[in-house]
Amino acid sequence: MFPVRSASFALASLLACLPAPVLAQQFSPPGSTKVFIDELTWMEIRDRQQAGTRTVIIGTAGQEQKGPHMVDGEHRYVLEHTTARIARTLGDALVAPIITYVPEGSWDPPRGHMTKPGTITLPEERFVELLLHAGRSLKAGGFTTVIYIGDSGGNQSGMQKAATQLNTEWQGSARALFIGDYYTKAGDDMRAYLQGKGYTPADIGSHAGMLDTSELLYVNPKLVRKERLAPNGGGRDSGVSGDPTKASAEIGAELLKIKIDNALNQIKTLRAGGSR
Repeated sequence: MFPVRSASFALASLLACLPAPVLAQQFSPPGSTKVFIDELTWMEIRDRQQAGTRTVIIGTAGQEQKGPHMVDGEHRYVLEHTTARIARTLGDALVAPIITYVPEGSWDPPRGHMTKPGTITLPEERFVELLLHAGRSLKAGGFTTVIYIGDSGGNQSGMQKAATQLNTEWQGSARALFIGDYYTKAGDDMRAYLQGKGYTPADIGSHAGMLDTSELLYVNPKLVRKERLAPNGGGRDSGVSGDPTKASAEIGAELLKIKIDNALNQIKTLRAGGSR
């Protein structure tokens, strides 16, 4: 009995001495201002609101297949990075937990990403309902501006519908902003940037190719299976369009800056009363 208790005590002592990042993943880097509301207590959120932080970002990310070389949660990891950067740059915003259940297509029969294990879909009307309830909850909790930002194409129309409906309901007591430039305009800008560097549309691709892979290599390279990188995923039905072997963290840094800058520019325009 004594050796077992001694071993247990030694293990517990060792675990207690481990640094926090080993025991639990942290959203906010050490020393940075915390902007994710699930890292804050309700009193801390209240105090931030009283100091002028009345904007909250709701990010939507698809839980979808990303080929043989990337984890299915790629969009969420990217959004954790970009929304945090956007919130810190604005200076008066927090970030709600990322929504990962989004429209991904049909399950009966399975089509598109739904043909691969791990993808989760939500019907459009349920997605809009989820966005509405999230926005209403945050308004009830004291936020006066709710910003919707999505990292997937299938999310865009639902976020726009939710923002339009909430603005009708709230009638000036609060407002909802749909930031479509983060995805649509930034997507065009990113492709133009890469083509300006000599990459072809076939290199860039449309899913899990250079764009997505470069972004994840920058945000969290451990989530990319580098030994499985191959043009178009290495074969038919891989789930990959494009050549992820040409991706890099350096490219990812530039692409994410394009997304963040587009979002910030549109937010500032809408806050100033613009219509873009």
